[in-house]
Amino acid sequence: MTTISPVPPAAPPAPTAPAAPARRRGSAVSRNAARLTVFALLTLYGLVSVYPFLWMVSAAFKNQLEVVRGGHLIPQHPTFSTLTHTWSQLHFFRYFVNSVEVSAMTVALTLVVYAAAGYAFAVLDFPGRGALQKMFVALLFVPGITVMLPIVLLEDKLGILGSHIGLVLPFVNGGAPLSVLLMTGAFSAVPKELRDSARVDGAGEFHVFTRIYLPLTRPALITVALLTAIPTWNEYLLTRVSLNNPSTYTLPLGLQTLASENVPHYNTMMAGALIVVVPVVLLFLSLQRYFVGGLVGAVKG
Repeated sequence: MTTISPVPPAAPPAPTAPAAPARRRGSAVSRNAARLTVFALLTLYGLVSVYPFLWMVSAAFKNQLEVVRGGHLIPQHPTFSTLTHTWSQLHFFRYFVNSVEVSAMTVALTLVVYAAAGYAFAVLDFPGRGALQKMFVALLFVPGITVMLPIVLLEDKLGILGSHIGLVLPFVNGGAPLSVLLMTGAFSAVPKELRDSARVDGAGEFHVFTRIYLPLTRPALITVALLTAIPTWNEYLLTRVSLNNPSTYTLPLGLQTLASENVPHYNTMMAGALIVVVPVVLLFLSLQRYFVGGLVGAVKG
């Protein structure tokens, strides 16, 4: 009689290490390496970008001999005499006042004119509104240099060439496309029910505009003011072409006069550059939160 021997049970398969956690660890290492590389590149780019500004600030507190010698960023013998000399004896206070005057008039006119224009495009209904708005947007792509000669010829005919008003009007006109675009977007984001309710209560259009829409779009107004003030403050080309009387010079022209001296004093030039830059930086830092909010609100609108 044949006996059947029992078949031994198969050995269980040897456990294998899970592949998924290993892949996850590898991808995490790759991501961290990529982030580290990007961070290092951005840090290097930031240092290269900020170094000229730091050198300018450093040179403004050095004497001419120490600037020429170079070799160190931190002044060994810091002095305020360069700044005070540039401010008082080189007429930079007059240039500063002229720049404030031109920038303030430009910002005021821009806000008045283009806030009203943005309200009209966003809220009111009139014939040709869409075509006119598209024309303003298209002007964003027109280089300003192409209209430089017509502006100068027109101002010469009007008798305002060489005056501050001859600078303000082109600056206001040049800011039209972007200002109208931002203000239209901001006003479009305001609920129309607010205007309807005010009109039912008997409020006029001017009252609705000044008491409801303007307060609600304050970040956009500050954004337009910043985007107008900073280029106006730094403008050189049109002021160089228009202004010939040193008593009407703005800060960029005053800085150019320092650079055109027979023997340039680099510490004086850097002190003048610091006087030009500091007000703009302080203005932007003080209004930065409104600036970001204004851009976001205008884009959403």
